[in-house]
Amino acid sequence: MALTSAQGGQNGYGSLVGDGSAFLQIKKLDIGDLGKAKQVVLFEAAEMDFERNLLYSISFEDSSVRVRKVRLPVFSVGLNEKLDDSTYTVLEDHAVPVETFLFLGSYTLYGEFLDGKDGYWYGFSNEGNSSGSARVLWVRISKANYSVTEGEWTLSNAKLMAVGERDMSGSYPERKCRCCMRNGYLYVPAYDKKGIYKINVANTADVSLIAFGFTSKMKPLCESGTCELFLTLVGDLIVGGDFQVTVEDVVIHTQGSARLGSAATPLFQYKQFLVGWGGSYGNEYRHMYLLTPYLATINNLSSAVVKDANKTMKITYTLTEAASGEG
Repeated sequence: MALTSAQGGQNGYGSLVGDGSAFLQIKKLDIGDLGKAKQVVLFEAAEMDFERNLLYSISFEDSSVRVRKVRLPVFSVGLNEKLDDSTYTVLEDHAVPVETFLFLGSYTLYGEFLDGKDGYWYGFSNEGNSSGSARVLWVRISKANYSVTEGEWTLSNAKLMAVGERDMSGSYPERKCRCCMRNGYLYVPAYDKKGIYKINVANTADVSLIAFGFTSKMKPLCESGTCELFLTLVGDLIVGGDFQVTVEDVVIHTQGSARLGSAATPLFQYKQFLVGWGGSYGNEYRHMYLLTPYLATINNLSSAVVKDANKTMKITYTLTEAASGEG
């Protein structure tokens, strides 16, 4: 009688013993034949609405935030569409002018767009600083009417890594994402790799540094290449290369294995499934994963069973004979 999957019980979402088995790849689809222009739209995805078969791709172009609303078949398919690929149709294309916000940098552009899950998308741009105070440009875009609010933060004594990098003008699409949002806060790793900053996007007086207690390797979750994902949100858990941050802001140190294929986008979650796009030097893919800790709950266990060499499972059954009733 199997109570858990062997993979489901290995390490949960990760530990110092191992963290490479949390995401079970169940699909790897080559999207190289889409062409670079269409790949860019997928690689700049900020939100995926699975129930409505919609993807939102956001970029900064020519003093505007460009938001593309894309139909991507997931659960329903039209006559000329396929479920098993990444072909799509752009339904709406909005260029929203901004005055303050831009992607800082010259050769390398620094910035990232994220889904705030609060009715808005957010854009951030900064250049990593090892000393002094951090300068961050920000923009908030309404999902309802595409109106924007924007500004600039000066975060006293905050030493941040760059939130991300993008270059869609070269031979291959490039995106490196080093931040994520959770419950109204932006999380950005510290420049010295010894912690992560938590910034309230509605009140920048509310900034705190969550210390790791160790120096992170700060490696991506995926294979190194032209696209790299350093942080992603799974449920309410922030997952980094060799660390995790729980919803209570407790840090968990993990081994730091590469556990994803090439990743440009955050992982977009639908129940126990995760989808993302990414590539490296001309090899572009859509990846789909199953959360293996879910496998431990299939048989009504409340959480994944973390197994090691010192643990075994013992189940005792007690059988009783009921008295037969009178006929």
